[in-house]
Amino acid sequence: MYDSTVSPTPPWLLFIHQLPQKPDYLRVKVRRRLQRIGAVPLRGSVYVLPATEEAREDFQWLQEEIKADGGEAIVCEASFVLGISDEEVRAMLELEEAPGSGAVRSGGERVEPGRTWVTRRGVHVDRMASAWLIRKFVDPEATLKFVEPRGYRPLPGELRFDMLDAEFTHVGERCTFQVLLERFGPSDPALVAIGEVVRDIDCKDSKFGRVETPGVAAMINAIADTVADDEERLSRSAPLFDGLQTHFTRRGPV
Repeated sequence: MYDSTVSPTPPWLLFIHQLPQKPDYLRVKVRRRLQRIGAVPLRGSVYVLPATEEAREDFQWLQEEIKADGGEAIVCEASFVLGISDEEVRAMLELEEAPGSGAVRSGGERVEPGRTWVTRRGVHVDRMASAWLIRKFVDPEATLKFVEPRGYRPLPGELRFDMLDAEFTHVGERCTFQVLLERFGPSDPALVAIGEVVRDIDCKDSKFGRVETPGVAAMINAIADTVADDEERLSRSAPLFDGLQTHFTRRGPV
């Protein structure tokens, strides 16, 4: 039914984009540009700004750059009817501008600290690495929850990763760790290299073919084969990912 309370002039601009897998730098460039113009993510690759002429011009310029690099982008006017209110969007934009806010910021997205992150029981390489990334860079106050993979209904405020219908999971050929890194950052070549190792182990192929991958796979399998408790698996694997970050930082992620 038509809602007569909806403003005839949509107050928001949405920027919806899809980027090609290559070149890798394009995602970083677009994320940084969106940050600079003050846009905030609503979900995935959908960003919002107030419907001003300046915002329209900023989005149009970025749209042209993305298209020139082989991606797709659209800009549309919008009014929010269900799911989120104008006041909530304004609060998100104010938080984006406020220095020293309580939100955890890394890359293009953020979460409020202390969220409950849910994943499947029996964690292996992608979930181990993703949990490490979440606790170290995305939400240091995170609570991890391990559930059966089928039939779980998330509680309000929970964030799921590496499971069916999760907020954060595989996208195309990218594993969950790579998706989290892309959406939250930080922009660190060493973490990109870790993501390539994790992805090849998880997908059981050699797309990136890093020399470190077989050794990391052996250590991950050893943890999984000898430790039943999921939280203990995360505790055992965290130093491995700390060491990989140091390794790739010192030698370069080539």
